[in-house]
Amino acid sequence: MQTPAAVIFDCDGVLIDSEILTLEIEIDLLADRGLVYAPADFLHRFMGLNDAAYHAALDADCRDRTGRPLPEDDLRQARGPRWAACHHRLTEVEGCADAVAALTLPKAVASSSGAAFLRENLRRTGLLPAFDPHVYSADLVARAKPHPDIFLHAAQALVIAPDRCLAIEDSVNGVTAARAAGMTVWGFVGGGHMDEASAGRLVEAGAHRLVGHWREAAALFATFS
Repeated sequence: MQTPAAVIFDCDGVLIDSEILTLEIEIDLLADRGLVYAPADFLHRFMGLNDAAYHAALDADCRDRTGRPLPEDDLRQARGPRWAACHHRLTEVEGCADAVAALTLPKAVASSSGAAFLRENLRRTGLLPAFDPHVYSADLVARAKPHPDIFLHAAQALVIAPDRCLAIEDSVNGVTAARAAGMTVWGFVGGGHMDEASAGRLVEAGAHRLVGHWREAAALFATFS
């Protein structure tokens, strides 16, 4: 690929190791509602979606499996345990801060998380100053991932053409969105939630290469300067 002019990062599971916490909390909550998911299937279907799209998909499953709509307060009930888990247990993905600090290109975050949750988790892990003010939530656009809108928004804010941007993603929905935006995409598989099947799905979705650890990414970043 040509040397990128900017790098746009997903957040959950890429910069911060939050997906493993979300997986633990939400699978248990949904099982209590009669919606049982294997972790790998849950990640494949739902990772990278914003709250509205996630709720719509769960509601469809609930109607299909139980004949009832998903309770309206389910996302609200999950939000409290998620915030608590992030408060007490959230960390950066190992090596992330050093790799990001070494990157000299313009950079941004493009995430499906809500704006308040996104900024607070970046602040809590010490990563917010590395990206601020270029921290963009799907709350800002009409369509969330797998649509390209949030990546196009971030590229426009950086004043960099999308085809000169490198996106780093850990979900099929995110890879699909970045590819639709015309970006080169690396599939990041260093988060605590990733497994071999997840890595294969990123390649199938169109990731141009897989990156297994932030040390590997930092070495690749060094070739950009």
